[in-house]
Amino acid sequence: MTLLHRVGVWLTAASLAAPAATRLKELVSIEGMRENQLIGYGLVVGLAGTGDRRQTVFSAQSLTNILERMGVSVTPEAIRVNNTAAVMVTATLPPFAQPGTRIDVTAAAIGDASNLQGGLLLMTSLRGADGQVYAVGQGPVVTGGFVAGRAGNSQTVNHPTVGRVPNGATVERAAPSVPPGTELRLQLRHADFTTASRIAETLNKKFGEQQRPAAQAENPAAVRVKVPESFATRPVDFIAELERMTVETDRPARVVINERTGTIVIGKEVRISPVAILHGNLTVEIQTSFAVSQPPPLSSGTTEVVPQVGVGIKEDKARNLVLKEGATVEELVRALTSVGSTPRDIIAILQNLRSAGAIEAELDVI
Repeated sequence: MTLLHRVGVWLTAASLAAPAATRLKELVSIEGMRENQLIGYGLVVGLAGTGDRRQTVFSAQSLTNILERMGVSVTPEAIRVNNTAAVMVTATLPPFAQPGTRIDVTAAAIGDASNLQGGLLLMTSLRGADGQVYAVGQGPVVTGGFVAGRAGNSQTVNHPTVGRVPNGATVERAAPSVPPGTELRLQLRHADFTTASRIAETLNKKFGEQQRPAAQAENPAAVRVKVPESFATRPVDFIAELERMTVETDRPARVVINERTGTIVIGKEVRISPVAILHGNLTVEIQTSFAVSQPPPLSSGTTEVVPQVGVGIKEDKARNLVLKEGATVEELVRALTSVGSTPRDIIAILQNLRSAGAIEAELDVI
Protein backbone atom coordinates (compact mmCIF):
# COMPACT_ATOMS: atom_id res chain seq x y z
CA MET A 1 0.00 0.00 0.00
CA THR A 2 1.23 3.45 -0.90
CA LEU A 3 0.64 6.36 1.43
CA LEU A 4 0.71 9.99 0.33
CA HIS A 5 0.66 12.34 3.30
CA ARG A 6 -0.26 16.01 3.39
CA VAL A 7 3.15 17.09 4.70
CA GLY A 8 4.81 15.77 1.57
CA VAL A 9 6.00 12.40 2.91
CA TRP A 10 5.53 9.72 0.28
CA LEU A 11 5.92 6.10 1.32
CA THR A 12 6.18 3.51 -1.44
CA ALA A 13 6.33 0.32 0.60
CA ALA A 14 7.53 -3.13 -0.26
CA SER A 15 3.86 -4.11 -0.27
CA LEU A 16 3.93 -3.45 -4.00
CA ALA A 17 5.46 -6.90 -4.25
CA ALA A 18 3.50 -10.14 -3.88
CA PRO A 19 0.99 -10.04 -1.01
CA ALA A 20 2.03 -11.81 2.16
CA ALA A 21 -0.07 -14.58 3.67
CA THR A 22 -2.10 -13.76 6.77
CA ARG A 23 -2.96 -16.02 9.69
CA LEU A 24 -6.56 -17.14 10.02
CA LYS A 25 -6.45 -15.72 13.55
CA GLU A 26 -6.42 -12.23 12.05
CA LEU A 27 -8.91 -12.98 9.28
CA VAL A 28 -11.80 -14.76 10.98
CA SER A 29 -13.65 -15.20 14.23
CA ILE A 30 -15.58 -18.28 15.34
CA GLU A 31 -19.33 -17.97 15.51
CA GLY A 32 -20.59 -18.04 19.09
CA MET A 33 -17.24 -17.04 20.55
CA ARG A 34 -17.54 -13.28 20.79
CA GLU A 35 -17.45 -10.45 23.28
CA ASN A 36 -20.58 -9.18 25.03
CA GLN A 37 -21.36 -5.65 26.15
CA LEU A 38 -22.31 -4.91 29.75
CA ILE A 39 -23.93 -1.79 31.20
CA GLY A 40 -24.91 -0.54 34.62
CA TYR A 41 -25.86 2.54 36.62
CA GLY A 42 -23.73 3.62 39.57
CA LEU A 43 -22.43 6.42 41.73
CA VAL A 44 -18.98 7.97 41.98
CA VAL A 45 -18.22 9.51 45.38
CA GLY A 46 -15.29 11.38 46.88
CA LEU A 47 -15.27 14.23 44.36
CA ALA A 48 -13.90 17.58 45.51
CA GLY A 49 -17.09 19.56 44.94
CA THR A 50 -17.21 18.70 41.23
CA GLY A 51 -20.14 16.29 41.40
CA ASP A 52 -23.77 16.68 40.40
CA ARG A 53 -25.60 19.83 41.45
CA ARG A 54 -29.13 20.40 42.66
CA GLN A 55 -30.60 20.13 39.17
CA THR A 56 -29.62 16.44 38.87
CA VAL A 57 -32.20 14.85 41.14
CA PHE A 58 -31.54 11.17 40.40
CA SER A 59 -28.05 11.20 41.93
CA ALA A 60 -29.50 12.36 45.26
CA GLN A 61 -32.22 9.73 45.04
CA SER A 62 -29.64 7.01 44.34
CA LEU A 63 -27.54 8.14 47.29
CA THR A 64 -30.53 8.07 49.67
CA ASN A 65 -31.39 4.54 48.48
CA ILE A 66 -27.87 3.36 49.30
CA LEU A 67 -27.94 5.05 52.69
CA GLU A 68 -31.32 3.53 53.48
CA ARG A 69 -29.97 0.03 52.84
CA MET A 70 -27.25 0.84 55.35
CA GLY A 71 -29.70 1.95 58.00
CA VAL A 72 -29.61 5.71 57.41
CA SER A 73 -33.02 7.20 56.63
CA VAL A 74 -32.97 10.51 54.79
CA THR A 75 -35.07 12.10 52.04
CA PRO A 76 -33.55 13.31 48.77
CA GLU A 77 -34.88 16.84 49.34
CA ALA A 78 -33.07 17.10 52.67
CA ILE A 79 -29.54 16.54 51.34
CA ARG A 80 -27.28 18.52 49.06
CA VAL A 81 -24.12 16.67 48.17
CA ASN A 82 -21.64 18.02 45.61
CA ASN A 83 -19.15 15.19 46.00
CA THR A 84 -21.35 12.56 44.29
CA ALA A 85 -21.94 11.98 40.57
CA ALA A 86 -24.29 9.61 38.80
CA VAL A 87 -22.54 7.62 36.08
CA MET A 88 -23.25 5.01 33.45
CA VAL A 89 -20.79 2.14 33.70
CA THR A 90 -19.89 0.00 30.69
CA ALA A 91 -17.62 -3.00 30.23
CA THR A 92 -16.79 -5.67 27.65
CA LEU A 93 -17.18 -9.30 28.73
CA PRO A 94 -14.63 -11.49 26.91
CA PRO A 95 -15.74 -14.86 25.51
CA PHE A 96 -15.51 -17.76 27.95
CA ALA A 97 -14.82 -15.38 30.86
CA GLN A 98 -15.06 -17.36 34.09
CA PRO A 99 -16.29 -16.20 37.51
CA GLY A 100 -13.48 -14.39 39.28
CA THR A 101 -11.96 -12.90 36.11
CA ARG A 102 -11.16 -9.18 36.37
CA ILE A 103 -12.14 -6.80 33.56
CA ASP A 104 -11.85 -3.05 33.00
CA VAL A 105 -14.86 -0.76 33.26
CA THR A 106 -15.57 2.76 32.02
CA ALA A 107 -17.60 5.31 33.98
CA ALA A 108 -19.17 8.35 32.27
CA ALA A 109 -21.08 11.13 34.03
CA ILE A 110 -24.73 11.46 33.01
CA GLY A 111 -25.58 14.49 35.18
CA ASP A 112 -23.97 17.91 35.40
CA ALA A 113 -20.81 16.80 37.20
CA SER A 114 -17.78 18.70 35.90
CA ASN A 115 -15.00 16.32 36.88
CA LEU A 116 -14.65 12.68 38.02
CA GLN A 117 -11.01 13.03 39.00
CA GLY A 118 -10.19 11.33 42.28
CA GLY A 119 -13.62 9.68 42.56
CA LEU A 120 -14.48 6.20 43.78
CA LEU A 121 -17.01 4.05 41.94
CA LEU A 122 -19.36 2.30 44.34
CA MET A 123 -20.47 -1.29 43.83
CA THR A 124 -22.31 -1.41 40.49
CA SER A 125 -24.08 -4.35 38.90
CA LEU A 126 -23.25 -4.80 35.20
CA ARG A 127 -25.94 -6.47 33.12
CA GLY A 128 -26.00 -7.98 29.66
CA ALA A 129 -28.62 -7.66 26.95
CA ASP A 130 -30.60 -10.49 28.59
CA GLY A 131 -30.90 -8.54 31.85
CA GLN A 132 -28.67 -10.91 33.82
CA VAL A 133 -25.90 -9.62 36.08
CA TYR A 134 -22.54 -10.84 34.74
CA ALA A 135 -20.10 -8.64 36.66
CA VAL A 136 -19.87 -6.25 39.61
CA GLY A 137 -17.66 -3.16 39.41
CA GLN A 138 -16.08 -1.01 42.09
CA GLY A 139 -12.87 0.95 42.50
CA PRO A 140 -11.07 4.29 42.01
CA VAL A 141 -11.76 6.13 38.76
CA VAL A 142 -8.77 7.15 36.65
CA THR A 143 -9.46 10.05 34.28
CA GLY A 144 -7.40 10.91 31.23
CA GLY A 145 -7.82 14.65 31.79
CA PHE A 146 -8.17 17.32 34.43
CA VAL A 147 -9.62 20.75 35.10
CA ALA A 148 -7.47 23.44 36.72
CA GLY A 149 -8.46 26.94 37.81
CA ARG A 150 -11.80 28.56 38.50
CA ALA A 151 -14.46 30.55 36.70
CA GLY A 152 -13.06 32.14 33.54
CA ASN A 153 -9.45 31.32 34.42
CA SER A 154 -9.55 27.55 33.95
CA GLN A 155 -7.85 24.98 31.76
CA THR A 156 -9.48 21.70 30.70
CA VAL A 157 -7.42 18.82 29.28
CA ASN A 158 -9.19 15.93 27.48
CA HIS A 159 -12.50 14.73 28.97
CA PRO A 160 -12.47 14.67 32.78
CA THR A 161 -16.12 13.50 32.92
CA VAL A 162 -15.17 10.02 31.62
CA GLY A 163 -12.82 7.68 33.46
CA ARG A 164 -11.73 4.06 33.65
CA VAL A 165 -11.42 1.64 36.53
CA PRO A 166 -8.60 -0.78 35.58
CA ASN A 167 -9.53 -4.33 36.62
CA GLY A 168 -12.45 -2.70 38.38
CA ALA A 169 -15.06 -5.41 37.81
CA THR A 170 -15.22 -9.04 38.85
CA VAL A 171 -17.06 -11.53 36.64
CA GLU A 172 -19.80 -13.25 38.64
CA ARG A 173 -21.43 -15.31 35.88
CA ALA A 174 -19.78 -17.23 33.03
CA ALA A 175 -19.98 -15.55 29.64
CA PRO A 176 -22.73 -16.87 27.32
CA SER A 177 -20.34 -18.40 24.80
CA VAL A 178 -21.15 -21.41 22.62
CA PRO A 179 -18.64 -24.25 23.18
CA PRO A 180 -17.10 -25.79 20.03
CA GLY A 181 -18.90 -28.85 18.66
CA THR A 182 -18.52 -31.12 15.66
CA GLU A 183 -18.78 -28.16 13.28
CA LEU A 184 -17.38 -24.65 13.36
CA ARG A 185 -18.47 -21.59 11.45
CA LEU A 186 -15.73 -19.13 10.61
CA GLN A 187 -16.89 -15.54 10.18
CA LEU A 188 -14.69 -13.31 8.01
CA ARG A 189 -14.00 -9.89 9.51
CA HIS A 190 -14.09 -8.44 5.97
CA ALA A 191 -16.45 -10.27 3.62
CA ASP A 192 -14.82 -11.27 0.34
CA PHE A 193 -15.67 -14.09 -2.09
CA THR A 194 -12.07 -14.74 -3.09
CA THR A 195 -10.75 -14.82 0.48
CA ALA A 196 -13.56 -17.14 1.63
CA SER A 197 -12.86 -19.52 -1.25
CA ARG A 198 -9.13 -19.53 -0.48
CA ILE A 199 -9.78 -20.28 3.20
CA ALA A 200 -11.95 -23.27 2.30
CA GLU A 201 -9.36 -24.50 -0.22
CA THR A 202 -6.54 -24.22 2.31
CA LEU A 203 -8.51 -26.09 4.99
CA ASN A 204 -9.48 -28.87 2.59
CA LYS A 205 -5.85 -29.39 1.62
CA LYS A 206 -4.92 -29.73 5.29
CA PHE A 207 -7.84 -31.64 6.82
CA GLY A 208 -10.10 -32.77 3.97
CA GLU A 209 -10.38 -36.08 2.17
CA GLN A 210 -11.04 -36.74 -1.51
CA GLN A 211 -14.77 -37.43 -1.11
CA ARG A 212 -15.33 -35.60 2.16
CA PRO A 213 -14.27 -31.94 2.13
CA ALA A 214 -13.63 -30.47 5.56
CA ALA A 215 -14.59 -26.90 4.72
CA GLN A 216 -17.13 -25.16 2.51
CA ALA A 217 -17.55 -21.46 1.81
CA GLU A 218 -21.23 -20.67 2.41
CA ASN A 219 -21.03 -17.03 1.41
CA PRO A 220 -18.37 -14.29 1.28
CA ALA A 221 -18.58 -13.85 5.06
CA ALA A 222 -18.78 -17.42 6.39
CA VAL A 223 -16.94 -20.72 6.01
CA ARG A 224 -18.29 -23.92 7.59
CA VAL A 225 -15.66 -26.37 8.89
CA LYS A 226 -16.15 -29.92 10.14
CA VAL A 227 -13.95 -31.02 13.02
CA PRO A 228 -11.84 -34.03 11.88
CA GLU A 229 -12.21 -37.31 13.75
CA SER A 230 -8.63 -37.03 14.99
CA PHE A 231 -9.64 -33.83 16.83
CA ALA A 232 -13.10 -35.01 17.92
CA THR A 233 -12.11 -35.01 21.59
CA ARG A 234 -9.75 -32.05 21.24
CA PRO A 235 -11.71 -29.18 19.68
CA VAL A 236 -9.51 -26.58 21.38
CA ASP A 237 -6.41 -28.05 19.75
CA PHE A 238 -8.18 -28.03 16.39
CA ILE A 239 -9.06 -24.34 16.73
CA ALA A 240 -5.45 -23.58 17.69
CA GLU A 241 -4.31 -25.41 14.55
CA LEU A 242 -6.73 -23.38 12.44
CA GLU A 243 -5.50 -20.09 13.83
CA ARG A 244 -1.90 -20.90 12.86
CA MET A 245 -2.74 -21.57 9.21
CA THR A 246 -2.05 -18.80 6.69
CA VAL A 247 -4.09 -17.68 3.69
CA GLU A 248 -3.32 -15.15 0.97
CA THR A 249 -6.04 -12.53 1.25
CA ASP A 250 -7.67 -10.52 -1.51
CA ARG A 251 -9.28 -7.10 -1.44
CA PRO A 252 -10.84 -4.69 -3.95
CA ALA A 253 -8.72 -1.96 -5.47
CA ARG A 254 -9.40 1.19 -3.53
CA VAL A 255 -8.16 4.77 -3.20
CA VAL A 256 -9.02 6.55 0.06
CA ILE A 257 -8.87 10.34 0.16
CA ASN A 258 -9.15 12.54 3.24
CA GLU A 259 -9.60 16.07 1.92
CA ARG A 260 -9.49 17.59 5.41
CA THR A 261 -5.94 16.45 6.07
CA GLY A 262 -4.73 15.98 2.50
CA THR A 263 -3.97 12.29 3.11
CA ILE A 264 -4.24 9.79 0.25
CA VAL A 265 -3.92 6.02 0.57
CA ILE A 266 -3.62 3.96 -2.61
CA GLY A 267 -3.76 0.17 -2.55
CA LYS A 268 -1.30 -1.82 -4.58
CA GLU A 269 -4.14 -3.46 -6.55
CA VAL A 270 -4.91 -0.17 -8.31
CA ARG A 271 -4.31 -0.36 -12.08
CA ILE A 272 -3.93 2.67 -14.33
CA SER A 273 -4.81 2.76 -18.03
CA PRO A 274 -2.78 4.74 -20.59
CA VAL A 275 -3.53 8.40 -20.01
CA ALA A 276 -1.99 11.85 -20.40
CA ILE A 277 -2.41 14.35 -17.58
CA LEU A 278 -2.05 18.12 -17.91
CA HIS A 279 -2.38 19.95 -14.64
CA GLY A 280 -1.83 23.60 -13.75
CA ASN A 281 -3.09 26.19 -11.29
CA LEU A 282 -4.98 29.38 -12.02
CA THR A 283 -4.87 31.87 -9.14
CA VAL A 284 -7.03 34.98 -9.06
CA GLU A 285 -6.20 37.38 -6.21
CA ILE A 286 -8.33 40.41 -5.41
CA GLN A 287 -6.99 42.85 -2.81
CA THR A 288 -8.80 45.88 -1.45
CA SER A 289 -6.90 48.63 0.37
CA PHE A 290 -8.34 51.80 1.86
CA ALA A 291 -6.67 55.22 1.26
CA VAL A 292 -7.56 58.49 3.00
CA SER A 293 -8.42 61.46 0.78
CA GLN A 294 -7.49 64.63 2.67
CA PRO A 295 -8.90 67.98 1.33
CA PRO A 296 -6.67 71.10 1.17
CA PRO A 297 -6.56 73.36 4.21
CA LEU A 298 -9.44 75.85 4.65
CA SER A 299 -11.44 74.15 1.90
CA SER A 300 -15.04 73.03 2.20
CA GLY A 301 -14.21 69.41 1.43
CA THR A 302 -14.36 66.53 3.89
CA THR A 303 -11.99 63.70 4.60
CA GLU A 304 -13.05 60.55 2.77
CA VAL A 305 -11.91 56.92 2.79
CA VAL A 306 -11.41 55.74 -0.77
CA PRO A 307 -11.20 51.97 -1.46
CA GLN A 308 -8.59 50.88 -3.98
CA VAL A 309 -9.14 47.47 -5.59
CA GLY A 310 -6.32 45.54 -7.21
CA VAL A 311 -6.77 42.38 -9.26
CA GLY A 312 -3.91 39.99 -9.95
CA ILE A 313 -4.02 36.83 -12.04
CA LYS A 314 -1.36 34.14 -11.99
CA GLU A 315 -1.51 31.02 -14.09
CA ASP A 316 1.06 28.25 -13.73
CA LYS A 317 2.32 26.40 -16.74
CA ALA A 318 0.60 23.08 -17.35
CA ARG A 319 2.56 20.06 -16.17
CA ASN A 320 2.45 17.07 -18.46
CA LEU A 321 2.41 13.40 -17.34
CA VAL A 322 2.12 10.37 -19.59
CA LEU A 323 1.38 6.97 -18.06
CA LYS A 324 1.84 3.93 -20.29
CA GLU A 325 -0.10 0.67 -20.35
CA GLY A 326 0.23 -1.28 -17.10
CA ALA A 327 1.50 1.66 -15.09
CA THR A 328 1.86 0.89 -11.39
CA VAL A 329 1.12 2.95 -8.32
CA GLU A 330 4.84 3.42 -7.77
CA GLU A 331 5.21 4.95 -11.24
CA LEU A 332 2.24 7.23 -10.60
CA VAL A 333 3.76 8.41 -7.31
CA ARG A 334 7.16 9.06 -8.84
CA ALA A 335 5.62 10.93 -11.79
CA LEU A 336 3.53 13.17 -9.56
CA THR A 337 6.40 13.96 -7.21
CA SER A 338 8.71 14.73 -10.13
CA VAL A 339 6.52 17.66 -11.16
CA GLY A 340 6.15 18.93 -7.60
CA SER A 341 2.49 18.03 -7.11
CA THR A 342 1.01 18.68 -3.69
CA PRO A 343 -1.51 16.35 -2.02
CA ARG A 344 -4.28 18.77 -3.00
CA ASP A 345 -3.18 18.52 -6.63
CA ILE A 346 -3.08 14.73 -6.43
CA ILE A 347 -6.61 14.60 -5.00
CA ALA A 348 -7.90 16.57 -8.00
CA ILE A 349 -5.89 14.42 -10.43
CA LEU A 350 -7.19 11.14 -8.94
CA GLN A 351 -10.78 12.34 -9.06
CA ASN A 352 -10.35 13.30 -12.70
CA LEU A 353 -8.69 9.95 -13.49
CA ARG A 354 -11.64 8.13 -11.95
CA SER A 355 -14.11 10.23 -13.94
CA ALA A 356 -12.18 9.51 -17.13
CA GLY A 357 -12.21 5.77 -16.43
CA ALA A 358 -8.39 5.64 -16.43
CA ILE A 359 -8.08 4.24 -12.91
CA GLU A 360 -9.80 0.99 -12.00
CA ALA A 361 -10.46 1.42 -8.30
CA GLU A 362 -13.06 2.50 -5.80
CA LEU A 363 -12.61 6.13 -4.80
CA ASP A 364 -13.60 6.75 -1.16
CA VAL A 365 -13.62 10.34 0.08
CA ILE A 366 -13.75 10.61 3.88
